[in-house]
Amino acid sequence: MAQTSSTEAIEALAAEIGENIYIDVAKWHLYLSNAHLHTVLAEQLYPMVTAKAIVEEDVVQVLQKIPVKLGGGKREVPLADLLPMQCQVNLIDLLEEFQRKL
Repeated sequence: MAQTSSTEAIEALAAEIGENIYIDVAKWHLYLSNAHLHTVLAEQLYPMVTAKAIVEEDVVQVLQKIPVKLGGGKREVPLADLLPMQCQVNLIDLLEEFQRKL
């Protein structure tokens, strides 16, 4: 039962991230759900949400560790490099709000 509830919580977190957080490429906003990055990000951040207070440096470390392939895989860039600063701030706010709802 606990497995199901954590899976549902990760899916809910992924949905929130996917709808609200985007990468910026040449002033185009590609939401993480469309880029298929929302679930992997939620899976990485969920333990942080359930374990302790959200620390900006920890969130940035997670973003740095998620590679995004560009040009058909010719190049990889950390997700942190593609998120505008305002999206990083919004992500932390989103995580804090999600944590309060748990």
